[in-house]
Amino acid sequence: MYILFPQINPTYFSFGIFSFKWYGLMYLICFIYSIWYGKKYLKKNNKLFKKKYINKLIYYCFIGLFFGGRIGYVFLYKFFYFLKHKFYLFQIWNGGMSFHGGLIGVIISCLIFSIKKKIKFFKITDFIAILSPISLGIGRLGNFINDELWGRIAINVPGAFLFPNSFKYDLNESKKNPELQKIIEKYGVLPRYPSQLFEFFLEGVILFIILNYFSKKIKKKGIISGIFLIFYGIFRIFLENFREPDIEIGFLYKKYTLGQILSIPMIVVGVFLLIFLNIKNKKKRFNF
Repeated sequence: MYILFPQINPTYFSFGIFSFKWYGLMYLICFIYSIWYGKKYLKKNNKLFKKKYINKLIYYCFIGLFFGGRIGYVFLYKFFYFLKHKFYLFQIWNGGMSFHGGLIGVIISCLIFSIKKKIKFFKITDFIAILSPISLGIGRLGNFINDELWGRIAINVPGAFLFPNSFKYDLNESKKNPELQKIIEKYGVLPRYPSQLFEFFLEGVILFIILNYFSKKIKKKGIISGIFLIFYGIFRIFLENFREPDIEIGFLYKKYTLGQILSIPMIVVGVFLLIFLNIKNKKKRFNF
Protein backbone atom coordinates (compact mmCIF):
# COMPACT_ATOMS: atom_id res chain seq x y z
CA MET A 1 0.00 0.00 0.00
CA TYR A 2 2.80 2.43 0.88
CA ILE A 3 5.94 3.37 -1.05
CA LEU A 4 9.26 3.42 0.76
CA PHE A 5 11.11 6.62 -0.11
CA PRO A 6 14.26 5.73 -2.07
CA GLN A 7 16.94 7.04 0.27
CA ILE A 8 19.04 9.30 -1.92
CA ASN A 9 22.28 10.73 -0.64
CA PRO A 10 21.80 14.55 -0.68
CA THR A 11 25.46 14.82 -1.80
CA TYR A 12 25.87 13.51 -5.34
CA PHE A 13 29.61 14.21 -5.55
CA SER A 14 32.38 15.09 -3.10
CA PHE A 15 36.03 15.86 -3.54
CA GLY A 16 38.14 16.47 -0.44
CA ILE A 17 36.51 19.22 1.60
CA PHE A 18 34.17 20.09 -1.28
CA SER A 19 30.76 18.48 -1.58
CA PHE A 20 28.07 19.06 -4.19
CA LYS A 21 24.43 18.74 -3.18
CA TRP A 22 21.51 17.65 -5.34
CA TYR A 23 19.56 20.72 -4.22
CA GLY A 24 22.33 23.03 -5.43
CA LEU A 25 22.37 21.11 -8.71
CA MET A 26 18.64 21.84 -9.09
CA TYR A 27 19.37 25.58 -8.87
CA LEU A 28 22.10 25.23 -11.49
CA ILE A 29 19.72 23.34 -13.80
CA CYS A 30 17.08 26.06 -13.28
CA PHE A 31 19.63 28.72 -14.17
CA ILE A 32 20.78 26.96 -17.36
CA TYR A 33 17.20 26.14 -18.37
CA SER A 34 16.10 29.76 -17.86
CA ILE A 35 18.82 31.09 -20.18
CA TRP A 36 18.20 28.37 -22.80
CA TYR A 37 14.40 28.64 -22.86
CA GLY A 38 14.56 32.43 -22.55
CA LYS A 39 16.60 32.71 -25.76
CA LYS A 40 14.30 30.24 -27.49
CA TYR A 41 11.21 32.19 -26.41
CA LEU A 42 12.68 35.50 -27.59
CA LYS A 43 13.20 34.10 -31.08
CA LYS A 44 9.42 33.90 -31.41
CA ASN A 45 8.79 37.11 -29.45
CA ASN A 46 11.65 39.33 -30.57
CA LYS A 47 9.74 42.53 -29.81
CA LEU A 48 10.11 42.08 -26.04
CA PHE A 49 13.74 43.18 -25.72
CA LYS A 50 17.17 42.39 -27.11
CA LYS A 51 18.49 38.86 -26.69
CA LYS A 52 21.79 40.20 -25.34
CA TYR A 53 19.99 41.23 -22.11
CA ILE A 54 18.88 37.70 -21.18
CA ASN A 55 21.98 36.54 -19.30
CA LYS A 56 22.16 39.69 -17.19
CA LEU A 57 18.40 39.61 -16.49
CA ILE A 58 18.60 36.00 -15.30
CA TYR A 59 21.55 36.93 -13.05
CA TYR A 60 19.53 39.76 -11.55
CA CYS A 61 16.53 37.51 -10.93
CA PHE A 62 18.56 34.70 -9.36
CA ILE A 63 20.24 37.17 -7.00
CA GLY A 64 16.81 38.54 -6.07
CA LEU A 65 15.45 35.02 -5.68
CA PHE A 66 18.32 33.99 -3.43
CA PHE A 67 18.33 36.99 -1.12
CA GLY A 68 14.55 37.41 -1.10
CA GLY A 69 13.98 33.71 -0.51
CA ARG A 70 16.45 33.55 2.37
CA ILE A 71 15.38 36.77 4.07
CA GLY A 72 11.72 35.84 3.59
CA TYR A 73 12.24 32.43 5.14
CA VAL A 74 14.09 33.76 8.19
CA PHE A 75 11.64 36.60 8.87
CA LEU A 76 8.44 34.69 8.06
CA TYR A 77 9.24 31.26 9.46
CA LYS A 78 12.19 31.62 11.86
CA PHE A 79 11.87 35.16 13.19
CA PHE A 80 11.99 34.37 16.91
CA TYR A 81 14.87 31.94 16.38
CA PHE A 82 16.65 34.69 14.40
CA LEU A 83 16.25 37.14 17.31
CA LYS A 84 18.32 34.79 19.47
CA HIS A 85 20.73 33.68 16.74
CA LYS A 86 21.53 36.69 14.55
CA PHE A 87 23.99 34.83 12.32
CA TYR A 88 21.31 32.29 11.32
CA LEU A 89 20.38 34.57 8.42
CA PHE A 90 23.77 33.83 6.83
CA GLN A 91 23.83 30.08 7.61
CA ILE A 92 22.51 29.13 4.18
CA TRP A 93 24.08 25.67 4.44
CA ASN A 94 21.32 24.83 6.95
CA GLY A 95 18.72 25.34 4.23
CA GLY A 96 15.58 27.43 4.28
CA MET A 97 14.09 29.40 1.38
CA SER A 98 10.67 31.03 1.07
CA PHE A 99 8.86 31.18 -2.28
CA HIS A 100 6.95 34.32 -1.36
CA GLY A 101 10.13 36.06 -0.19
CA GLY A 102 11.87 34.95 -3.38
CA LEU A 103 8.97 36.31 -5.45
CA ILE A 104 9.36 39.76 -3.87
CA GLY A 105 13.12 39.58 -4.48
CA VAL A 106 12.58 38.75 -8.16
CA ILE A 107 10.05 41.59 -8.58
CA ILE A 108 12.53 44.05 -7.08
CA SER A 109 15.26 42.72 -9.41
CA CYS A 110 12.96 43.14 -12.41
CA LEU A 111 12.17 46.70 -11.36
CA ILE A 112 15.86 47.59 -11.02
CA PHE A 113 16.64 45.97 -14.38
CA SER A 114 13.72 47.81 -15.97
CA ILE A 115 14.98 51.20 -14.76
CA LYS A 116 18.63 50.54 -15.70
CA LYS A 117 17.90 49.22 -19.20
CA LYS A 118 14.83 51.42 -19.81
CA ILE A 119 12.63 48.43 -20.67
CA LYS A 120 8.96 48.39 -19.69
CA PHE A 121 8.51 46.61 -16.36
CA PHE A 122 5.68 44.31 -17.48
CA LYS A 123 7.65 43.18 -20.52
CA ILE A 124 10.23 41.81 -18.09
CA THR A 125 7.80 40.30 -15.57
CA ASP A 126 5.78 38.57 -18.30
CA PHE A 127 8.99 37.06 -19.66
CA ILE A 128 10.12 35.87 -16.22
CA ALA A 129 6.63 34.48 -15.49
CA ILE A 130 6.89 32.27 -18.58
CA LEU A 131 10.27 30.92 -17.42
CA SER A 132 9.27 30.36 -13.79
CA PRO A 133 7.01 27.25 -13.72
CA ILE A 134 9.57 24.69 -14.88
CA SER A 135 12.15 26.15 -12.50
CA LEU A 136 9.59 25.92 -9.67
CA GLY A 137 8.90 22.31 -10.62
CA ILE A 138 12.60 21.43 -10.66
CA GLY A 139 12.92 23.01 -7.21
CA ARG A 140 10.14 20.77 -5.90
CA LEU A 141 11.99 17.74 -7.23
CA GLY A 142 14.96 18.99 -5.20
CA ASN A 143 12.72 19.04 -2.10
CA PHE A 144 11.66 15.46 -2.86
CA ILE A 145 15.25 14.24 -3.28
CA ASN A 146 16.21 16.02 -0.04
CA ASP A 147 13.41 14.18 1.79
CA GLU A 148 11.92 17.47 3.03
CA LEU A 149 8.65 19.42 2.93
CA TRP A 150 6.67 16.19 2.97
CA GLY A 151 2.91 15.98 2.81
CA ARG A 152 0.44 15.48 5.62
CA ILE A 153 -0.13 12.11 7.24
CA ALA A 154 -2.04 9.81 4.86
CA ILE A 155 -3.22 6.68 6.66
CA ASN A 156 -4.72 3.99 4.38
CA VAL A 157 -3.98 6.04 1.26
CA PRO A 158 -2.49 3.79 -1.43
CA GLY A 159 0.67 5.31 -2.85
CA ALA A 160 1.49 7.34 0.25
CA PHE A 161 5.23 7.60 0.91
CA LEU A 162 7.27 6.59 3.94
CA PHE A 163 9.80 9.43 4.37
CA PRO A 164 12.65 8.47 6.75
CA ASN A 165 13.41 12.09 7.70
CA SER A 166 9.92 12.58 9.08
CA PHE A 167 10.63 10.17 11.97
CA LYS A 168 11.03 12.66 14.84
CA TYR A 169 7.93 14.58 13.77
CA ASP A 170 5.94 11.37 13.39
CA LEU A 171 7.05 10.31 16.87
CA ASN A 172 5.54 13.47 18.34
CA GLU A 173 2.29 12.89 16.45
CA SER A 174 2.09 9.29 17.58
CA LYS A 175 2.16 10.33 21.26
CA LYS A 176 -1.32 11.77 20.77
CA ASN A 177 -2.76 8.68 19.09
CA PRO A 178 -2.13 5.00 19.98
CA GLU A 179 -3.15 3.93 16.47
CA LEU A 180 -0.33 5.98 14.99
CA GLN A 181 2.11 4.31 17.39
CA LYS A 182 1.19 0.93 15.91
CA ILE A 183 1.86 2.19 12.39
CA ILE A 184 5.28 3.57 13.41
CA GLU A 185 6.14 0.24 15.06
CA LYS A 186 5.29 -1.50 11.79
CA TYR A 187 6.77 0.88 9.21
CA GLY A 188 9.20 3.03 11.19
CA VAL A 189 7.48 6.26 10.12
CA LEU A 190 3.98 7.44 9.22
CA PRO A 191 2.81 7.39 5.59
CA ARG A 192 2.53 10.85 4.03
CA TYR A 193 1.37 12.43 0.79
CA PRO A 194 4.22 13.07 -1.69
CA SER A 195 3.20 16.75 -1.78
CA GLN A 196 6.48 17.71 -3.45
CA LEU A 197 5.44 15.69 -6.52
CA PHE A 198 1.95 17.22 -6.45
CA GLU A 199 3.60 20.65 -6.44
CA PHE A 200 5.93 19.65 -9.26
CA PHE A 201 2.92 18.71 -11.38
CA LEU A 202 0.68 21.72 -10.66
CA GLU A 203 3.17 24.53 -10.02
CA GLY A 204 5.54 23.24 -12.69
CA VAL A 205 3.91 21.35 -15.57
CA ILE A 206 0.31 22.61 -15.48
CA LEU A 207 1.23 26.24 -14.77
CA PHE A 208 3.75 26.14 -17.63
CA ILE A 209 1.03 24.90 -20.03
CA ILE A 210 -1.45 27.56 -18.86
CA LEU A 211 0.98 30.47 -19.22
CA ASN A 212 2.23 29.36 -22.63
CA TYR A 213 -1.35 28.98 -23.86
CA PHE A 214 -2.32 32.52 -22.80
CA SER A 215 0.96 34.02 -24.02
CA LYS A 216 -0.04 32.99 -27.55
CA LYS A 217 -3.54 34.44 -27.20
CA ILE A 218 -2.85 37.68 -25.31
CA LYS A 219 -0.29 40.30 -26.27
CA LYS A 220 -1.19 43.03 -23.78
CA LYS A 221 1.75 43.44 -21.39
CA GLY A 222 1.16 42.58 -17.74
CA ILE A 223 -1.64 40.08 -18.33
CA ILE A 224 0.66 37.05 -18.17
CA SER A 225 2.11 38.36 -14.89
CA GLY A 226 -1.41 38.63 -13.49
CA ILE A 227 -2.35 35.14 -14.65
CA PHE A 228 0.81 33.75 -13.08
CA LEU A 229 -0.02 35.34 -9.71
CA ILE A 230 -3.63 34.10 -9.80
CA PHE A 231 -2.98 30.51 -10.81
CA TYR A 232 0.08 30.04 -8.63
CA GLY A 233 -1.87 31.43 -5.67
CA ILE A 234 -4.82 29.10 -6.34
CA PHE A 235 -2.59 26.06 -6.82
CA ARG A 236 -0.58 26.83 -3.68
CA ILE A 237 -3.69 27.27 -1.52
CA PHE A 238 -5.04 23.95 -2.81
CA LEU A 239 -1.75 22.07 -2.44
CA GLU A 240 -1.26 23.26 1.13
CA ASN A 241 -4.13 20.92 2.05
CA PHE A 242 -1.78 18.01 1.31
CA ARG A 243 1.43 19.54 2.64
CA GLU A 244 2.55 19.32 6.26
CA PRO A 245 2.34 22.79 7.86
CA ASP A 246 5.67 24.36 8.71
CA ILE A 247 6.82 22.82 11.99
CA GLU A 248 7.76 26.17 13.56
CA ILE A 249 4.35 27.71 12.88
CA GLY A 250 1.77 24.97 12.47
CA PHE A 251 -1.80 26.00 11.66
CA LEU A 252 -3.00 29.60 11.87
CA TYR A 253 -6.59 30.23 12.95
CA LYS A 254 -6.76 26.47 13.65
CA LYS A 255 -6.94 25.31 10.02
CA TYR A 256 -4.97 27.60 7.68
CA THR A 257 -1.27 27.48 6.85
CA LEU A 258 1.05 30.44 6.40
CA GLY A 259 1.56 29.41 2.78
CA GLN A 260 -2.18 29.74 2.15
CA ILE A 261 -2.43 33.13 3.83
CA LEU A 262 0.58 34.50 1.92
CA SER A 263 -0.91 33.28 -1.37
CA ILE A 264 -4.15 35.26 -0.98
CA PRO A 265 -2.46 38.64 -1.72
CA MET A 266 -0.99 37.08 -4.88
CA ILE A 267 -4.46 36.30 -6.18
CA VAL A 268 -5.76 39.75 -5.20
CA VAL A 269 -2.88 41.53 -6.96
CA GLY A 270 -3.28 39.26 -10.00
CA VAL A 271 -7.01 40.00 -10.30
CA PHE A 272 -6.36 43.74 -9.82
CA LEU A 273 -3.79 43.65 -12.63
CA LEU A 274 -6.23 42.00 -15.04
CA ILE A 275 -9.02 44.44 -14.20
CA PHE A 276 -6.76 47.51 -14.28
CA LEU A 277 -5.12 46.59 -17.58
CA ASN A 278 -8.47 45.67 -19.12
CA ILE A 279 -9.97 49.05 -18.18
CA LYS A 280 -6.86 50.86 -19.38
CA ASN A 281 -7.09 49.10 -22.71
CA LYS A 282 -10.84 49.27 -23.38
CA LYS A 283 -10.44 49.48 -27.14
CA LYS A 284 -8.50 46.20 -27.23
CA ARG A 285 -10.33 43.93 -24.84
CA PHE A 286 -8.86 40.52 -24.32
CA ASN A 287 -11.02 37.41 -24.14
CA PHE A 288 -10.22 34.32 -22.15
